[in-house]
Amino acid sequence: MADTTDKTVTGEANSAPRKSSWRYIGPGIVVAATGVGAGDLVATLIAGSNFGYTLLWAAVIGCLVKISLAEAAGRWHLSTGSTLFDGWASLGRWTTWFFAVYVVIWGFVYGAAAMSSSALPLQALFPDVMDLEGWAIACGLVGLVFVWFNKYAVFEKVMTVLVGVMFVVTVYLAIRVTPNLPDAFAGLLPVLPDEKDSILNTLGLIGGVGGTITLAAYGYWVNAKGWTNTGWMKVMRLDNRVAYITTGIFVVAMLFVGAELLHSADVAIASGDKGLVQLSDILEDEYGSATAKFFLIGFFATSFTSLIGVWHGVSLMFADFVARYRDREAAAGSGQEVASGSRERSWPFRVYLLWLTFPPMVLLFQGQPFRLVILYGVLGAAFLPFLAGTLMWLLNTSRTPREWRNGPLSNAMLAIAGLLFLVLCVKQIWDQPWSEFF
Repeated sequence: MADTTDKTVTGEANSAPRKSSWRYIGPGIVVAATGVGAGDLVATLIAGSNFGYTLLWAAVIGCLVKISLAEAAGRWHLSTGSTLFDGWASLGRWTTWFFAVYVVIWGFVYGAAAMSSSALPLQALFPDVMDLEGWAIACGLVGLVFVWFNKYAVFEKVMTVLVGVMFVVTVYLAIRVTPNLPDAFAGLLPVLPDEKDSILNTLGLIGGVGGTITLAAYGYWVNAKGWTNTGWMKVMRLDNRVAYITTGIFVVAMLFVGAELLHSADVAIASGDKGLVQLSDILEDEYGSATAKFFLIGFFATSFTSLIGVWHGVSLMFADFVARYRDREAAAGSGQEVASGSRERSWPFRVYLLWLTFPPMVLLFQGQPFRLVILYGVLGAAFLPFLAGTLMWLLNTSRTPREWRNGPLSNAMLAIAGLLFLVLCVKQIWDQPWSEFF
């Protein structure tokens, strides 16, 4: 599906095609695979189990919101030749401090969560091989070795294969449960459930569809693919649409499963990754062990793509952050640096890879420190309002060439995204047990 040969990064970086083509897409597949984790699938399953098809429209809007954010990030990279961190640095020193604190705390806690999420389906598939912690460590080490020794081209190919597995599994399950299509189409009408806190639950579903920091990493993957100038703009936009159409299919398919398999039988599952293990037990009772094992394979593909996607994408961002911090005059042409592959061979890239892998292993055995988890939740909730707000700032000022600045639709979508994520951020901060924190 994707053209991932080395010439994409070298000889073709400045010879963009005359028109967009399916054969060029790739970064979109990567961002879709990374952005949709086990947590997103569980959240959608629970929405389906609680409300049936009522919130299908919210899942669709979530995809549209994320399309606008990823497109804006990609447009910044292509129109300026600089990276997103170059743009953030131009807004003031506060962005540097926010990102530095965020990327250290977030990476530490996320590393443990990603390894555990990848381990759960493997332990369910092979219960007598090793315990959950052993599988988690193995997943982290495999992700580390894979990203350490492979460049973007190989990374993209592997992600494409795993996305194919995710696609087949989720679509198969959606068909297997025999969705009620008239009810599904009715769910496209924007109606709120008649439940307490239905507005906040709906906003949470919209905001949780596919991606956090991976939306910011999209521009870096665009450059890593070899797209470094505006000649690739049409290709990037097609690629971005493919990303969130793919995401939408995953999310809608799991909502179908929740609505038909759980809602109709009034079955509840736990939030978090363990809810997917529960679902495999329900599938085994309903359709047999083969379907349950097939689902667990898809569950692993979903979790492991998020792991290696973050291992690669956020390490690439961190490498750019360090390079920009060390040489503040190096903003021009930093997109070309990413395209050349030099960032993937740099010591900051590999240091952050190690940070994502080894320190979080402590949390697998000791549990997550209470205060650290609160800070992780707050910083994570604050990142998307930060991303939406800074992209609006960058793409409406002289930092962006005039012809590539935001139009009315882009501004409207980024404003909606910013307000949505700001509301969710305030709720996340409000819900934290601050009295226990102090």
